[in-house]
Amino acid sequence: MRPPKLDPFTIYGAAYVLFLYGPLLLIPIFSFNDSIYVAFPLKGFTLQWYEQMFGNRFLLEAGLNSLKLASAVALVSTAVGLPAARALTRYRFAGRGFVTGMIAVPLVVPGIVFGIALLIMFRRFLDIQLSLYTVGAGHLLICVPFATLTLLSRLEGFDRSLEEASHNLGENAWHTFWRVTFPLALPGVLASMLLTFTVCFDEVVLAFFLSGTEQTLPIYIFSQLRFPQRLPSVLA
Repeated sequence: MRPPKLDPFTIYGAAYVLFLYGPLLLIPIFSFNDSIYVAFPLKGFTLQWYEQMFGNRFLLEAGLNSLKLASAVALVSTAVGLPAARALTRYRFAGRGFVTGMIAVPLVVPGIVFGIALLIMFRRFLDIQLSLYTVGAGHLLICVPFATLTLLSRLEGFDRSLEEASHNLGENAWHTFWRVTFPLALPGVLASMLLTFTVCFDEVVLAFFLSGTEQTLPIYIFSQLRFPQRLPSVLA
């Protein structure tokens, strides 16, 4: 029996996946390497970098800051994006396309532009001290559009007759939303929260301009990359 032939699309797909995720496999490999240098051949197996990681108070605090910040931004972004997406899909009004386009503008503006603009606004005009709150405000600018557009695609094909049936059965608008609309939009809500959490947790440009003494995890990691002896614990 002859082995099955590999078609070009299968080979291309495998090469594409390897190109995307292959470099990620090197991170856990070098995190166990008994050397401060990221190079082959490996010097040996060790867990000392993980011991240093869990013993590094500054790294753990930065990670906790990022978790708290990303969780809060994900909740607020989704809470703001859901009614906005519902209004854009439920009501037809003049300028709807323009409003949708304006919501997406923060996604195409370079982060460094937002970072400098917000830094000037917070420090020069509002005289607000930089902190995790200012970082969160900046992240909301880019996460709310992600949440709105994600929920917009979910609610676009929503059957309004279900809400009308709920109203006909005597439910008010509030109960109709929680018992009919929200359960149907729940997959989009979860997708929005996951996406905005990831974007906020990973974002570094706005955090660089807007963070004060409390660092986020990406900022801490970038600050440590200048020191070769600390690179293995960063990889861990």
